Amino acid sequence: MFEIFLSQAANGVVLGFLYVLIAAGLSITFGLLGIINFAHGAFFALGAYFGLTLYQLFGWVAVPFAPILAALVGMVIEVVLIRRLYGKEPLLSLIVTFALALLIEAIIRFFWGADGKPFSPPELLSGVFEAGPLLMTTYRVSVLLVTVLTLVLLWLFLVFTPYGRILRAGSRDPEMVEMLGISLPRVMTGVFGLGCGLAAIAGVLAGPLWNVSPSMSSSAIMPAFVVVAIGGLGSLRGASVAGILVGLVSAITIQFYPEAAGAAMYLFMFLILLIRPRGLLGERWERFE
Repeated sequence: MFEIFLSQAANGVVLGFLYVLIAAGLSITFGLLGIINFAHGAFFALGAYFGLTLYQLFGWVAVPFAPILAALVGMVIEVVLIRRLYGKEPLLSLIVTFALALLIEAIIRFFWGADGKPFSPPELLSGVFEAGPLLMTTYRVSVLLVTVLTLVLLWLFLVFTPYGRILRAGSRDPEMVEMLGISLPRVMTGVFGLGCGLAAIAGVLAGPLWNVSPSMSSSAIMPAFVVVAIGGLGSLRGASVAGILVGLVSAITIQFYPEAAGAAMYLFMFLILLIRPRGLLGERWERFE
């Protein structure tokens, strides 16, 4: 029993870090742009499909370019559509991005079909990792390492690079950033592309673990919102802690009480928000209050 619990908990940590990766992009986008992006999950699915297509055409060596393609698509959408929503009613952004999510899913169904498609992990990572009572597939261990590395690089980018400092300052006081002579529209385009790219990275990594299908976007967007709510808006550390907790709750519930698996993370969110309405490590964001 202990071995099963430990292995399932490890799988939950892997799942949790995938949620963190999706939620980080969602939180960054909302923090700077003030847009609640319901289409975020669609870029998760788009990343998986781009990765699958590049894998079929060129092999795994080309798969890392999939998030870049998804980020470019996101930047084009920001310039053409999302930019018109800044400063408008939040309900408008909800409606438009929800419609955008449906549109992207319809495009996926048109080009790739409605049926699920297999996406095999690299043969090099097809084995099993064993450490005492812990038993995991090698690919899951690799997913964990890649997600942690991506999050560390994201943190370093936000904290130690000039663009990262502009991004964090713009999320607090965009007018001041613009007064300093920085082109805020370009920053916003880059931020939206960054958020879409993070979701796409998670989609590429999740492809061999999940069934690559048009509906996989809905399997990503709701957990991402839950992670953001539990962790606290604007807190990458909070999202990291919340993602791991949500992954653990989901994985352990699936193993021992599968009937409640769909509701477990929402109940967990409800309990956390009763105690901490701002989330575990939430901050005060004056521009939204």
